[in-house]
Amino acid sequence: MIARERVRGMPVNTWYAPTLSEIIALGEQDILGSLMPNAALPPLDKTPEQRQASMERQWSGAIAALNACFAAMVPSSSDLGHSAIGVVLSGPAPILQSGLADHVASWTMTAELSLADWLPYHLLPSSETSAPHPFSTPSTLPLLGHDPLAQEQFCLALTPQFGVVMTLGRDTTGDPVFLVSFVPDVVMQAWRSLRSRLVLSAPHVLSQLDHLVQQFTPPTPDYRVVTQFHRLMLMHLPEPNHGTVHNIDVAPSCPVDGFQPMPVQGQALHSTHLDTHGRADVELLRAIAHEVRTPLTTIRTLTRLLLRRKEVTPDIAKRLAMIDRECTQQIDRFNLIFRAVELETEASKPCAQSLASISLKQVFHDGVPQWQERASQRNLTLDVRLPQTLPMVVSDPVMLNQMLSGLIDRITQTLPSGSHIQMQVSLAGSQLKLQLRSHLDHKGDRPIPDPVSYGFFAPTLQSIGDLLMFQPETGNLSLNLDVTKNLFQALGGKLIVRHRPHHGEILTIFLPLETRSEA
Repeated sequence: MIARERVRGMPVNTWYAPTLSEIIALGEQDILGSLMPNAALPPLDKTPEQRQASMERQWSGAIAALNACFAAMVPSSSDLGHSAIGVVLSGPAPILQSGLADHVASWTMTAELSLADWLPYHLLPSSETSAPHPFSTPSTLPLLGHDPLAQEQFCLALTPQFGVVMTLGRDTTGDPVFLVSFVPDVVMQAWRSLRSRLVLSAPHVLSQLDHLVQQFTPPTPDYRVVTQFHRLMLMHLPEPNHGTVHNIDVAPSCPVDGFQPMPVQGQALHSTHLDTHGRADVELLRAIAHEVRTPLTTIRTLTRLLLRRKEVTPDIAKRLAMIDRECTQQIDRFNLIFRAVELETEASKPCAQSLASISLKQVFHDGVPQWQERASQRNLTLDVRLPQTLPMVVSDPVMLNQMLSGLIDRITQTLPSGSHIQMQVSLAGSQLKLQLRSHLDHKGDRPIPDPVSYGFFAPTLQSIGDLLMFQPETGNLSLNLDVTKNLFQALGGKLIVRHRPHHGEILTIFLPLETRSEA
């Protein structure tokens, strides 16, 4: 099981059987790589403790969702029999609720004497005696010493409707990571990896397991099954434990072009006043955002699975890529709406302490091609002017990218064909200044739209509740300006909007620069 190798003169241990984290990561990387060969996941600006807590919450939610799925499959009392409704291999602790153990064939794979360390509590045996059930007591299967799989929490589940494999482990950089896959090939690779271990440690169970795996060979799941699983997972996510967060030094604010210092600590951020009716709207919007994101995520996943197939023609692949791109844009949009809902509720107030030092170079490197593509799709041009050196700022990298994308969408949705957008980034004292301007393009032979007849820069926007604006001409939903300003304030910055009749808006964003205190 172990091979001894040398990499650049250093001896390393390499297991022939990969861990489940490695299998899932490679499988999902293949899906992403088929679409975007040069794509890389953005770095998460979280401390190791925060990331560990986040991954553990996702693992707990996924385990609860799986138990809920099994519970829905349990036959009625009149149909009870001794046939299993599924198979579960988990480690290093059992994951099934006690009532499901009677219906699911389950085994726990664990290193010797380590099971108790992973169990948060032990259940006392029932005082009532009952007839034994063939699946009532999960069997424990050993893992060989020094198997890296023993350092992961994992679960492989097979049912007539789907197969799933998920792990709570570490990625190639050693950071904690939660991974899940419904892809049949990935699930079967995970089973083969576990089976190769059992050949050495527990060959006596292989005959029974092989029969059950053949009985529950994972099919390509219905998208509704995957959607329901992720919905249940989100419903069962444990509440985050808010611990101590370290502060980051921010450059002191100074007045720049009328820019006033931001409240940073101990000052409540302004939020839109929500009465009882408004709060009901917010809860409805929260539910709608969730219901929209979940199926879009499923559609995007299935689209990427289709793109992996060899028989897909270039023309079909192009259309599938368009579906993937549109799903991603809408998912990001509703992520932003969902974040705005959180900001506007008292239960989740943003705080400047949660912000991190980020590189704007990476933000623009990832965002500019996407923004220019969106502008090009509407026959607009986007010119981005950046200084030679981009400083570090204090913000939220993911949310900042989504906010900038949202502003680009807001502008492109309101401009007629042939317009031009200019984005200019510069230093303004102790802040970074990002300005967006829009105007008609007078170059070339293209006809110049008449500002009045086109209603140039003055789209018909209708207010929907306290948070959203609706544009009937395009069907586009966007956050209103007050909420958008609040979101930028949550990022540690400020948004200023200047209206120019028939000449468009000037959007100016200020972000605080990072300063590192010298020891």
